[in-house]
Amino acid sequence: MNFFLKFMPAAETQSKGLKHSPDLQNHFKAVSKALHHLSLNPRHPGLNIHPFTSIAGPHGEKIWEAYAENNTPGAYRIFFFLGPEKTMIRIFAIVPHP
Repeated sequence: MNFFLKFMPAAETQSKGLKHSPDLQNHFKAVSKALHHLSLNPRHPGLNIHPFTSIAGPHGEKIWEAYAENNTPGAYRIFFFLGPEKTMIRIFAIVPHP
């Protein structure tokens, strides 16, 4: 089953910032690849998805963290929540590992 990725405003801005920054092109490629895997199979082992309990979505949704990179300085993470439709993943943030 394919999933539809919908970007929240902050994630859209963060994604565009990565795309248009020459210094961050390697991170942009990794994030793009991870988003592709997320849309095809959120359980892809390379994403290392796990709950992120420090925050909740706008309506109390459970937030999940996916790895875009690992063992890389400034490794990027993708934070998302599910719904409201069964096949929708809402991208909440795309940021370097906190």
